[in-house]
Amino acid sequence: MTNELNKTLRMNYLYDFYNGLLTDKQKDYVKLYYLMDLQFSEIADELNVTRQAVYDNLKRTTEVLESYEENLGMYKHYLKRLDLLETLRESLDDKDKALEIIEKLESLD
Repeated sequence: MTNELNKTLRMNYLYDFYNGLLTDKQKDYVKLYYLMDLQFSEIADELNVTRQAVYDNLKRTTEVLESYEENLGMYKHYLKRLDLLETLRESLDDKDKALEIIEKLESLD
């Protein structure tokens, strides 16, 4: 996956986890850019602002989402759960290993 695609995917997940903590304005910018894949000029037209305002708001909102993740770690825990579940699937024939993974899953926040 390209770096830009990884960033978009990450922002979509962070938005899913933390959108309730964003202002309506921040939500609009993220939805239009990351979810609807609009260009800065299209967003500027839609919201009746400048392209620079779009850039600035997206930059700040991205920083806010990253800060939430740094402090709360919901996305990190989600990825860990996915990894543990995959390992569990692969080790279903090893009961002890499966029980160990279940305990790890139960201990996650």
